[in-house]
Amino acid sequence: MPATERAIELALTAAQAAADKKAEDIVILDVADQLVITDAFLVASAPNERQVLSIVDAIEEQLSQLPDKAKPVRREGERGGRWVLLDYIDIVVHVFHTEEREFYSLDRLWKDCPVIEFVDRDLPAPA
Repeated sequence: MPATERAIELALTAAQAAADKKAEDIVILDVADQLVITDAFLVASAPNERQVLSIVDAIEEQLSQLPDKAKPVRREGERGGRWVLLDYIDIVVHVFHTEEREFYSLDRLWKDCPVIEFVDRDLPAPA
């Protein structure tokens, strides 16, 4: 069974918040068929710790402003700013420092999962 509408809404909102803070390589993976604990992973990265934390703060802010507010039940890794995890039950957000993302390679680990398409609203439309 694919990710729920709620999970997709949260993931797309979080992805746009990350994009607004210049996150790199934003990917949303539908892991609902592989895991029972969540429906989707949002994976994004940034070149430095300060930007990682800024992205995480923006995601939390945007998800808390949804009509059906979302708050993480768990937040890990904030102190180091190298890999911050936000667990919203329906989705799990992973914001990596670029080096950690390459090392842990979650994209490769979950490569068999379908990708939920995300297009940054601020990108120019194709001609």
